[in-house]
Amino acid sequence: MKKKFIDIISIVIGAFIFALAVNLFVIPNEFGEGGVTGITIILYYLFEWSPGLVSLIINAFLLLAGYKFLDKRATIYTIIAVLFNSLFLHLTANWSIPSDELLLNAIFGGVFVGVGIGIIIRVGGTTAGTVILARMANKYLDWNISYALLFFDLIVAFSSYFIIGAESLMFTIIMLYVGTKVMDFIIEGLNPKKAVMIISKNQDQIAEKVIVDMDRGVTVLSGHGYYTKTSKEILYIVISKQEVSALKKIVKSIDIDAFVTIHDVRDVFGEGFVDISK
Repeated sequence: MKKKFIDIISIVIGAFIFALAVNLFVIPNEFGEGGVTGITIILYYLFEWSPGLVSLIINAFLLLAGYKFLDKRATIYTIIAVLFNSLFLHLTANWSIPSDELLLNAIFGGVFVGVGIGIIIRVGGTTAGTVILARMANKYLDWNISYALLFFDLIVAFSSYFIIGAESLMFTIIMLYVGTKVMDFIIEGLNPKKAVMIISKNQDQIAEKVIVDMDRGVTVLSGHGYYTKTSKEILYIVISKQEVSALKKIVKSIDIDAFVTIHDVRDVFGEGFVDISK
């Protein structure tokens, strides 16, 4: 129950931040946007229809059409996100900041969009619209959610060219790119890890030094060369990004001919990292 309450509060905060992005940075500078919000902004520029109301109506239809692609919790969280997003779009419609620097506004607009949507997606919700399409692409095509969202958003953003013009469209693309990177950062965690695999003739010395000097666990995997069929022991180590340099120095000092691969890891749960129950 406590986690659900925190999730809902997070969704409300995310919806508020996203609404600020639209009303403080997008509309005042005549930028475009992606997804349903981009459509509502185009309609606002053309007919001055309320983005909050239009967003609510369009997202309601999309949610009815795409709810089967979301589980029960995601559906409930999405309804909450859509309702509060529409509410905040209406309540903050007259808010403004004194800035005429278009590039600065595009960057901050992207930051606010990325943080807002990222928070909502991280706790399991969506803002409906193209986020539902992005989740479908993630589920069935294994696309990264952030980049799938960027793809669908760019389709809508490019269609706004005829309304906002080439210059505003270019600033919009910058804003969407910044938003994607920030969203990726929010969704995938604040402290990315690296998984390292090491093949060396001196694996015991390397493992011992990693355990003693870096206080990190080492897992030994069994393998063999496909051509030679020679058995090999492979060291598997998960470390923080900041520890990569120290590990390289250890390997270099023991076996300069070692074969090392380093991979990005999105989330790590377990002893020495994050409790999986959190």
